[in-house]
Amino acid sequence: MDDTDRQLISLLRKDARLPVATLAAKLGVSRGTVSNRLRKLEDGQTIVGYTLRLRPDAEPNPIRAWMWVLVDGNQTRAVIASLLGEPAVASLHDTNGRWDLLAELRAESMTELSRVLERIRLTAGIANTETSILLATYR
Repeated sequence: MDDTDRQLISLLRKDARLPVATLAAKLGVSRGTVSNRLRKLEDGQTIVGYTLRLRPDAEPNPIRAWMWVLVDGNQTRAVIASLLGEPAVASLHDTNGRWDLLAELRAESMTELSRVLERIRLTAGIANTETSILLATYR
């Protein structure tokens, strides 16, 4: 991956719907070059998909929270499998440092979030958790 690929990815991160002609103009290369680079980035699994982002207040689950999870012993795989089966877990990340996992949670209400937290805390293999509610997103 070179600087042109990195610039192309940066432009797509800002707006994945930019036409190839616009990308080519912004990069100072031909449309064929952009198309070839996109194909190579997709074929090489550097770009694995395109998605859309909604305004945080337009999303169907208005309450978002981050839960840090400390796994008991070497039960990480079992805890991950359990958390991936929890519908309120929007994303799950392996981390280093004090906490083993970071889960993004989504709920319709504070009552629902409370139930989600209770279910997760009762999961076998979880030693401790800490949760913060997301108040605002700036980027």
